[in-house]
Amino acid sequence: MMVAKLQNRVHVYSVEGEFPMFFDIDGRGSEIFPSVYALWRVPEIVPAFLLKGGEVSRFIIGGADLMFPGISVPPEGLPSFAAGEIWAVKVPGNPAPIAVGTTTMSSSEALKAGLRGKALRITHHYRDILWESAEGRFAPNAGFLEDMVFEDPAFLSSRQESVACEGPSEVSNDQGDGAEDEDVTVSVDKMNPDSIQMREMDGRNESSDKIVADIGTLTVADDVSAEGSNVEDQHNFTSADVDALLDKCLLQALYTTIKDKDLPMPGSTLWSNHVLPCRPQGVTLDIKKSSYKKLSKWLQAKSTAGLVSVKEDKHKKEVVLMGVNRNHPDYSAFRPEKRPVEKSDQGGEHAAKESQSNKTLNVVEVYKPSVHVNAIFTSVGADRGKLFTASEATDIVFRYVEQENLVKPTNKSTVVLDATLCDALFKGAIKKGSMYPTEIHKKDLGSTFISRMQPHHVITRGSDSVVRKGALKAIQIMTERRQGNKKVTRLSGMETFLVDPEALASELQKKFACSTTVAELPGKKGYEVLVQGGVIDDLARHLIEQYGIPKRYIEVLDKTKK
Repeated sequence: MMVAKLQNRVHVYSVEGEFPMFFDIDGRGSEIFPSVYALWRVPEIVPAFLLKGGEVSRFIIGGADLMFPGISVPPEGLPSFAAGEIWAVKVPGNPAPIAVGTTTMSSSEALKAGLRGKALRITHHYRDILWESAEGRFAPNAGFLEDMVFEDPAFLSSRQESVACEGPSEVSNDQGDGAEDEDVTVSVDKMNPDSIQMREMDGRNESSDKIVADIGTLTVADDVSAEGSNVEDQHNFTSADVDALLDKCLLQALYTTIKDKDLPMPGSTLWSNHVLPCRPQGVTLDIKKSSYKKLSKWLQAKSTAGLVSVKEDKHKKEVVLMGVNRNHPDYSAFRPEKRPVEKSDQGGEHAAKESQSNKTLNVVEVYKPSVHVNAIFTSVGADRGKLFTASEATDIVFRYVEQENLVKPTNKSTVVLDATLCDALFKGAIKKGSMYPTEIHKKDLGSTFISRMQPHHVITRGSDSVVRKGALKAIQIMTERRQGNKKVTRLSGMETFLVDPEALASELQKKFACSTTVAELPGKKGYEVLVQGGVIDDLARHLIEQYGIPKRYIEVLDKTKK
């Protein structure tokens, strides 16, 4: 094996004397991709997206990333994948991949987004610099491998039907001994003279000019693309059809997922989390193909009809759903469909968030015996390695008082201190030269005894439980101003209550329709969640209602108020 280390930290791995087979984009071994040459030899080494048509491939070969509208979705639905996975790209009728890259989102996120946006971030493609560098070093072999892939008899017929004519040039392609000449048309607009290779076949000096068809000129043949065309036909709706589908999805969402307690709700949240998941399976819902063209105009039309009430947020320039008229004739006449699968497809993150927030939180403050009070615990036979609640620790000291008969006979509310109890309560706490007290009131005995123990706390959420040393630290929520008079809300300390910062940030982003980020606390352990906007009160209320965090453990500081 040979390793070429480039100045941009890319490592290229190749078999000695052959083509580059793999490349590492950062040289750390964390992201290793197969080259197009490797994919030609082993096409199934990674899963692949199939383009809707060959005309899309010219954008990929031109350096563009793959978008979801350019992918042919099979009848059984979009295959399952996670964000950051390595996938290849193929054109219809050709098993040889033309590009490789990483997915930008998971399949569940793609369905929530309506199969729109970027699907694959392309890292390497046919005819890019990496491909041409190998072609320059192994010109005869590169031409042979390219011809082997694109002139394989197994799919030569599909190639003949798939190659479209972008230029008038036609060449005769010799298939070898006794083979019939087949005319194929190729694009010559961007052909490089270096791409015309001369090679010897079967050890004979029979050479012929070989022009490799540019993949950018491939189009979908009727027989090959029948599967993809059927999918496209399902989405060829008129604007009236899209309008009807929009109304149906909205009513379905109003019945099944939108509750009055969730209002007001930003229009973007209504669309992505409620309307889109209610569309029929395998159907792409595009607001631009309706007569409304925009989400805001559609919601305002529904508001004029009296079904919902909306309000435009001039600051965020977004329409907000304020209320639902559940007595409207359209709402009353609608019969919602039962879609357990679609309901679960509202998002894995959303479901995970719901499951985490619905787990009951239990906070218990406990105390461990210290060197000051060990003698008291030993005297009454209590386990010094155990954790005690405040009431249990108070019972221990009163058991000692009863055992030693330390209650003052003349005043039953006063306890006389013997040497052991006096040291447990006041040794090291009294200034030098001061007299040690000889008695203590019963109401102060328990609190004084507990203050001499080591504080701990037990946090339990669902099946997760953790014991930490020290007093329980409160969650801190602070709002401050940044440049441009913009507000930002900082949240820290949520890990104490077994709340995942990443999951919480994603949840708050959807709830408040704003951007959120997670960053490490400088100089401290833990993370802080930054929420754009002054949502300090709403955030505190959300932690109390959704995560069950007691109000006394939430500290709020608003620096924007004078």
